[in-house]
Amino acid sequence: MTDISPDKQTELEAAAFRRLVSHLRERTDVQNIDLMNLAGFCRNCLSNWYREAAEADGLAISKEESREIIYGMPYEEWRAKYQTEASEEKKARFAEVAPKHG
Repeated sequence: MTDISPDKQTELEAAAFRRLVSHLRERTDVQNIDLMNLAGFCRNCLSNWYREAAEADGLAISKEESREIIYGMPYEEWRAKYQTEASEEKKARFAEVAPKHG
């Protein structure tokens, strides 16, 4: 592997994160429950991780602010526009995987 400086690594990680967030903003058809059931994380998890990183760095960001950063709009607006009712099958799967989510 190429020797990458810590600053360059951070720059590349930030670019990958921005691309992931952009991709999730475009894929409004993919529901959070789908992400949780398949990958064990969702947009809300990303917003929580973002907020936790900010707080670890001494920055106060509210839950609503961190969600807006990830969703690209207020969370309630995203829910009203894009969230659909989950099927019973998806809810059952979530009940199996949610306890493993930490």
